[in-house]
Amino acid sequence: MGWASYEEDNSSRFHQATVIRSKEHDALMPKKEVPATKLKAFAAPEPRPLPVIVLADVSGSMSENGKIAVLNDALKSMIISFSKESRLRAEIQVGLITFGGEVAKEHLPLVPANRIAGVEAFKAAGRTPMGSAFELACKLLEDKQQIPSRAYRPVLILVSDGAPTDEWEAALDALKSSERAQKATRLAMAIGAGADRAMLGQFVNDRETPVFEADGARDIVKFFKAVTMSVVARSSSVSPDQPLPLDLGSDLSDDLDLDAL
Repeated sequence: MGWASYEEDNSSRFHQATVIRSKEHDALMPKKEVPATKLKAFAAPEPRPLPVIVLADVSGSMSENGKIAVLNDALKSMIISFSKESRLRAEIQVGLITFGGEVAKEHLPLVPANRIAGVEAFKAAGRTPMGSAFELACKLLEDKQQIPSRAYRPVLILVSDGAPTDEWEAALDALKSSERAQKATRLAMAIGAGADRAMLGQFVNDRETPVFEADGARDIVKFFKAVTMSVVARSSSVSPDQPLPLDLGSDLSDDLDLDAL
């Protein structure tokens, strides 16, 4: 064996031994973990809440001419539609506040629409404590646990067929002065001739959408379908914080009994 061949064999054996020792060393060394920040970069972003809060009149007059039944069906249809959305950017959440009797109540806590298995039907009775409903809505809007800072601008919907029977002016002023209520889209629907349209007009803040006039069952359904389409369009858009106008001119196709109220 020549010197060159001997050196080549030694070099080869040394290289192999080095590779083996290197592999053994790597096996004994703890594996490096991928930084959490890099893992998060590949994770899908968590959708932001898009709250929809309905303030519904369930006073005794709502039992007349089937108004409360139509309202129940319209809300049910809206929630079902919301529950089917993808929640890629926005997670539509629904909360229901009812006012009938002596004080307003939280009929349904704010919850993601896809988690709502069913809602107890409204029952109409008593007076119209609308001021109490404004207080509950203001409290909910300012609750950072229920509506975090990262949430998209809420949608507030006021529905009534009458006039408040409690002290409502200060409560409405407090609601309108709330930072979050100012940024929210506030809509209102007046049902029938007895609704206090002037008062409902003080609630809304969208110049393109004044108080909606509902003269019959078809109008109630039409209003909530327009709200549904607007919120769904927001939730799937690239900028869900941008409010969208209601399309109240589209035809209805539904299975509800739309006899006149």
